[in-house]
Amino acid sequence: MTDQQTMTRPAIGQPAADTAVLTPRARTVLRRWLFWIGAGLVALVIGVLAFAFAGSAAAGGYLDPESAAPQGSMAVAEVLRQQGVTVVVTTSLEDTQQAIQSPDATSLFVYDTDQLLEASQWRTVAGLTHRVIIADAGFVTLRVAAPAVAQAGVVDGTLSADCDLPVVQRAETVTGSGTGFRVVDDAATATACLGSGDGVFSLVEVPRGEGTVAILGATDAVTNEQVVDNGNAAFALGLLGEDETLVWYLPSFADVESTGPATLGELTPPWVTPALSLLVIAVIAAAVWRGRRLGPLVIENLPVTVRASETMQGRARLYERSNARLRALDALRVGSVQRLAATCGLSRLASVDDVIGAVAAATGGQVGAIRGLLVDDIPTTDRDLLALSDALLTLEREVTRALRP
Repeated sequence: MTDQQTMTRPAIGQPAADTAVLTPRARTVLRRWLFWIGAGLVALVIGVLAFAFAGSAAAGGYLDPESAAPQGSMAVAEVLRQQGVTVVVTTSLEDTQQAIQSPDATSLFVYDTDQLLEASQWRTVAGLTHRVIIADAGFVTLRVAAPAVAQAGVVDGTLSADCDLPVVQRAETVTGSGTGFRVVDDAATATACLGSGDGVFSLVEVPRGEGTVAILGATDAVTNEQVVDNGNAAFALGLLGEDETLVWYLPSFADVESTGPATLGELTPPWVTPALSLLVIAVIAAAVWRGRRLGPLVIENLPVTVRASETMQGRARLYERSNARLRALDALRVGSVQRLAATCGLSRLASVDDVIGAVAAATGGQVGAIRGLLVDDIPTTDRDLLALSDALLTLEREVTRALRP
């Protein structure tokens, strides 16, 4: 043990707690603060992760017109605005419907990355404007918006113009990285462009009502990272900038219809809430009423006797568990000093130095050795504690034999 001790000179009969001031060990202090240190580290980790996730969320996702990240599409959106096209970004079907004021002068670009929209919602989307461009259309989307078109796997590489669409002719070459599509209905009127072989195309335009629906698979051509490659810029600007207004719709969880079970409040009958309120008021009133009848508390001495040996053993276990050797020894020293003072005939107001002097005179021992045993010696191990305890008993016997032969 490395505990430091500041000893005083108590009067005989003072409790052991007044005779020593203990400085806790570094390991004890560390154990006390271990929980708070761990909690601080956990909070720091959570903060770092939250900052990282917030930063990644702020960076935007794929084809996000407000993201300057390589996979975003801010460059295309800003150039369209500079060319006089009004670009409106929406994240819900309701906002998209409100943003389309003139369907004949508005193009709608949709990218449902998480496949959140259902078939009924796609029917609504396909009829909002005269021109709808759908990027990476899924199975449900194609079945509703373009039944004559089906997915045909992944496409990569550079694609050349191979149809009469002006937007493709101006681009000449386009980065084809993305999804390929195939026209599965030979009787359908469809314009397939940017073919990569085996009947697979990266842009398919089909008529729908009085307008058209364009299925875009070469989505990398619209990203910030690759818009400057090949003829991607001309292709992206021509495809999305045909009308005065472009509504850029990125579906979110706001479009997901809630179909969960009824809540507890919906299942609870109307009379339950007032009944519970009345019950709570009655309980509070009864508690106040009975509390006033109880009156003040009365302290009563119970006829319980606790054996001294039980108290001694309980304290000994506590001292042993906390390694409080010095505190345990101080308790033994106080008892020894009291008994030695009584044996030497000293008063209860005698100081420790008076007891040490009387014991030295009675036994002929050295004052320094007796003082070390009664005050100064500090046990560092359990063996030292037992040795000092035995020495106290031996000293009491010697004084008793010397004064009471």
